[in-house]
Amino acid sequence: MQHRTHQVLMAVALTSLGLGALVAPAGAAESVRLNYRGFSRTVPVALLTALAETGDSSGPLNGLLNQAGQNPAELRSLLTRPLPVNSVVLDRSLNSGPGEWALDQLGDSIHTGKGEADRQALRSALVLSASDDSHITLLEVLQKYPTQEVVLEGDRIQDAYNSLASFLRPLSIFL
Repeated sequence: MQHRTHQVLMAVALTSLGLGALVAPAGAAESVRLNYRGFSRTVPVALLTALAETGDSSGPLNGLLNQAGQNPAELRSLLTRPLPVNSVVLDRSLNSGPGEWALDQLGDSIHTGKGEADRQALRSALVLSASDDSHITLLEVLQKYPTQEVVLEGDRIQDAYNSLASFLRPLSIFL
């Protein structure tokens, strides 16, 4: 009897660990509301991760990209194109006047959707993205965004990337 109880408890613990790996980390975005050319869909971050890793778009992501006439390869490229930056320098820079201006510009493309604490959420996601490997990718920013849902204005992604790259270029001397 005691051996059977131990087996059941072990099975429950292992199942819990396995399910935990499928869930987004606490405080991280689980879904992205993608807005493209008047169309809007909410997709799990996992679908964007799969697109970035394999090039395969499926489910609601594929439907939205088809409706908007967006090439999945272009989105994949934007999701995975790295920008080098030191996370400490980035954090200090984003907490300056020019940094707040850059966050506001980028916040037109990536935001909470509620208009509350957009600047702070974006700053947090950017710094967390850079802290792992001294690079930022759009996918990492979405994965590290500190709200359950993040809104990505698809029509503005390239402009947002270019603005962020311009802001980060002078900071690259600190790498």
